[in-house]
Amino acid sequence: MTYALWIAQALLALVFLFAGGTKLILPIEALTQEMPLPGWFVRCIGVVEVLGAIGLILPGLLRIRQGLTPLAAVGLVLIMIGATGLTLAEGEVILALIPLVVGLLAAFIAYGRWSSLTTA
Repeated sequence: MTYALWIAQALLALVFLFAGGTKLILPIEALTQEMPLPGWFVRCIGVVEVLGAIGLILPGLLRIRQGLTPLAAVGLVLIMIGATGLTLAEGEVILALIPLVVGLLAAFIAYGRWSSLTTA
């Protein structure tokens, strides 16, 4: 189970570092063309995604405040719930499966890391 959690954490960290980094680097005009959200809000989501990616990896690697990993995963689940809802609202049912699966993977990490903290 530990290996599966680490693999999932590494994959999600890469996904969210890329997604969040893109939201921080691209010009606001390019971001708001893709999403019907204000530019400052998209930048905020980018910051949260990058911090969530860091929160998935660093506490476990450094063995400091490991309780932050499930909290980071729960935060990313909330982001993915919003992304799934926004994609569904745009009428893209098939595309909504991507944030749904990513959110389920984040929920798996949150549950797995939380249960490993409470049993240790």
